[in-house]
Amino acid sequence: MPSLSEITNGRMESLRRGDTVGIVGGGQLGRMMAIAARYMGFRTGVLDPVPGCPAAQAADFQVVAGYDDRSAIRKLAERSDVLTYEFENVDADALDEVADITAIPQGTDLLRVTQNRIAEKSFINSHGIRTAPWKAVGSRQDLAGALEQIGYPAILKTAAGGYDGHGQIVLRGVQDLGRVPDAEGFPESVLEGFVDFEYEASILVSGNGRDYVTFPVVRNEHRNNILHMTFAPAQVGEGVCRRARELALSLARGFSLSGTLAIELFITRDGGVLVNELAPRPHNSGHYTIEACSFSQYDAHIRGIAGWSLEQPKLLSPAVMVNVLGQHVGPVQRIAPNYPQWHVHDYGKAEAKHNRKMGHITVLTDDTRQAAQELAGTHCWDDILG
Repeated sequence: MPSLSEITNGRMESLRRGDTVGIVGGGQLGRMMAIAARYMGFRTGVLDPVPGCPAAQAADFQVVAGYDDRSAIRKLAERSDVLTYEFENVDADALDEVADITAIPQGTDLLRVTQNRIAEKSFINSHGIRTAPWKAVGSRQDLAGALEQIGYPAILKTAAGGYDGHGQIVLRGVQDLGRVPDAEGFPESVLEGFVDFEYEASILVSGNGRDYVTFPVVRNEHRNNILHMTFAPAQVGEGVCRRARELALSLARGFSLSGTLAIELFITRDGGVLVNELAPRPHNSGHYTIEACSFSQYDAHIRGIAGWSLEQPKLLSPAVMVNVLGQHVGPVQRIAPNYPQWHVHDYGKAEAKHNRKMGHITVLTDDTRQAAQELAGTHCWDDILG
């Protein structure tokens, strides 16, 4: 999207103290957006169906309604100077309907691209950026043809929806085709070939519609398709960092980005950099930036949508971030008082469900691998580490 000034036809150059940021979505990302906005002197409002949701605990007001409630989105828009969103599954048409009464600096083009894997991969490839080999499929017949080209193993992913492994079927051979929906229930999907990657990584890029900055490339480790730990920075060569930064800036310019965009990457054994997925918002792998960088991904996101200038962030210290899932809350709470180096973040969720992200811990350290070993040595994460 263009700058805030261009969006509002010069009516608003940038947000000022006391202006209101409306956030669609009330989870932990919205919570940390609201905290960053409050530091800058902005008010915040949140739309979420759960009263007292994590973001509402840090906001000035909440509109309690579903994300698809268009009257509620309009109500939030009427009380906000800008709107943003903390996750992808937002009704883009509903946001377009209120663009005449409030500014939406991120726009909805970015949202629509990232809501559909076919559109997303097409956009990425159109900028000369590599992804895993893929084919759009809409039927079992399409799937058969795609498998002839891509081969096994492969992953069948629904084009819309799905996160943390949901909406995905791993196909290692013909024996797995029985798990694929029949003809009547076959959703629009993509078939992706496996990538022989060395590790998974990510990079964040933030913009204000004109200028763009990037955060360090980080290395990510997953357990059960959920991010477990992030190492900042990733121990990679300068060539990999340069390619990751170049593709991030290329995508940011392609979207005329306002706010923060997360780019999930595969790093191959020969130093290749492939894009896996995009997230049009701050990201779990960027939580470390709160303590470890000169300003966080949330600061950059709010500054970007507010039309403020951006400075290239500096990594102040290497860091390790580990997620605290529902089953880890008890063990972590019992021992956290004994670990002064832990920066503990609790998201304020009412119920600690299994595999639900309840918080995270960041450790600043000169030796990220040693810090990771020390975290594992507490046995709080034994259920996923084995």
